[in-house]
Amino acid sequence: MTLSNVNQLWIADITYIRLKSEFVYLAVVLDAFSRRVLGWALDRTLEANLTVAALEMALSRRKVQVGLVHHSDRGVQYAADEYSSLLTQHGIQISMSRKGSPYDNARTESFMKTLKYKEVYRQEYRDLPDALRSLRRFIEKVYNEKRLHSALGYLPPIEFEANLVVTNNCEEAASRQLSV
Repeated sequence: MTLSNVNQLWIADITYIRLKSEFVYLAVVLDAFSRRVLGWALDRTLEANLTVAALEMALSRRKVQVGLVHHSDRGVQYAADEYSSLLTQHGIQISMSRKGSPYDNARTESFMKTLKYKEVYRQEYRDLPDALRSLRRFIEKVYNEKRLHSALGYLPPIEFEANLVVTNNCEEAASRQLSV
């Protein structure tokens, strides 16, 4: 699939994060074109409510457009009725990785690597609220707003998306003028 704009492909994955006395799990939903984290959730369990919470955040932040595809691995959380029903209700096409193919979700794996090396491995989270605060700051303020991406012309995801809006508006205005 060749991407040319946001809201064409959302990608999702889960990773674990070590706290002082337990592991917790982070689910994310990213826009594959802009690399922006649209939704995320942190919890003590790997139940479907973890991935559903991340998807609900993404849905609250974006207007779903016709043709949007959601890609994930074949984990039970993504195959759960609650999750797949939510995608179907919003008209989102479901795509899952081929069995045993880690490369199908490379962009989310890249995000997880960045998250681990730039945030998680540098911290010692005391407990779930501490991890939640730190991860919120990293995802929303550092990764989405400040972290430069070579694939985005060395812009952070939010700035890249803002430039897309300006460019698209200018192109629409120009085409309206030409048709008058």
